[in-house]
Amino acid sequence: MKQVEVNIEERIIIAETLYQPSAATKRSLAIAFIVCYISIMFSGISSMLMSVYLPVAVKDLLGSISDERMNYISAYINSIFIFGSMFGGFAWGFVCDKIGRSKAVIFSTALYALFTALTAFSSSWLIVGVYRFITGFGVGGVIVTTNILIAEIWPEKKRAIALGIVSAAMPVGFIVAGALNNLVPEWRNAFLAGIIPLITAVIAMFMLAEPESWKQANHAQDNNNAGKQIFSGGYRKNLVSGSIIFGAMLIGLWAIFSWAPTWVQSITPDNNKADELRGITMMILALSGLIGSVVSGWIVNRIGMRKTMMLCFAAGFIMTAVVFKLNSSITTVTLIEMGIMAFFFGISQGALSVYIPALFPTKVRASATGFCFNIGRLFTATVVFFIGALVSFLGGYGNAIFIFSFIFIIGLITTFRAPALKGEMIK
Repeated sequence: MKQVEVNIEERIIIAETLYQPSAATKRSLAIAFIVCYISIMFSGISSMLMSVYLPVAVKDLLGSISDERMNYISAYINSIFIFGSMFGGFAWGFVCDKIGRSKAVIFSTALYALFTALTAFSSSWLIVGVYRFITGFGVGGVIVTTNILIAEIWPEKKRAIALGIVSAAMPVGFIVAGALNNLVPEWRNAFLAGIIPLITAVIAMFMLAEPESWKQANHAQDNNNAGKQIFSGGYRKNLVSGSIIFGAMLIGLWAIFSWAPTWVQSITPDNNKADELRGITMMILALSGLIGSVVSGWIVNRIGMRKTMMLCFAAGFIMTAVVFKLNSSITTVTLIEMGIMAFFFGISQGALSVYIPALFPTKVRASATGFCFNIGRLFTATVVFFIGALVSFLGGYGNAIFIFSFIFIIGLITTFRAPALKGEMIK
């Protein structure tokens, strides 16, 4: 009996020893966290800079034009970025499974950073469109590859919290983009912010290591057919559910974040006041989203994935109606309502960063996650374009955004029909 007790105690001690990360492991986790955080944060800046500066940038490039022409060009620039991020998310998922998590993070970061900086030197809106497409292509890759890298290297018990904090870097970037609107009047100078993640990518080439799980999976099997494998019967159900749930939230979120500054401009008669309110709006949306992302890990661990996502979809729909249907001017109450709305968006992004990668094994994880993250972007880009192109027909930006927010109901129903979702990673 004593021998059994000793053996049990020894096993417990061994297990606790193995669970404690070594100094080298802690250093590797810290480097990966910092690189991914910076990459995601500046991808958020790159994503929102054009939305924040859109009215100013279009006028600078085209001069005085009609409101109809302004809406069309603005819709083109916003939607082309999302199309780029969609194709980037697909492509970088397969690249990530093929060449490795860290390399994919580095290259996708360098790509969006370079073309963010190049946008500052654009001479026409067509060139801006090309640069925004390539920037989006890189950003789409960063969203996938950073999530996969963190999900695979972090201990299971702390994975949801780590991913929630890292995903919060995106709204931090939104906040910075909003602040730049008030601190840097010249839109071209603001886009030079891309130089910072470009330098980060260069440094990461010498410091960021590949996860052992990917190395083992890569050596054990051929990943060349990852694209075909994700559509096999074993993964198809999770692929469909993940795509609908993530896509529904993405469509609603981007419709609101892309056009909220322009909506603010449209209902604020004073142009100087409108310029200030656009920046304040983006900072409030981003700050509230940041808080939601940070606390998302604890909420998921507390009430579960399905209840968390259902709460986010329901709150997103209700608060969109409140903000865009019940306000004809921007007041303190309006900004508070926007903050509540964005808080739930932030929770959803942190929660989905845990859920989607956990649905698939290592050999196809990045490819399948990239598919789920980006299939909705095709519809998102279309929605963002039509809100701008059909704004007059739909009765203004507020009505247009509310009409397209019914996508949250689809997400809510799909999540309700899905099984209770957990955060364990499929090996």
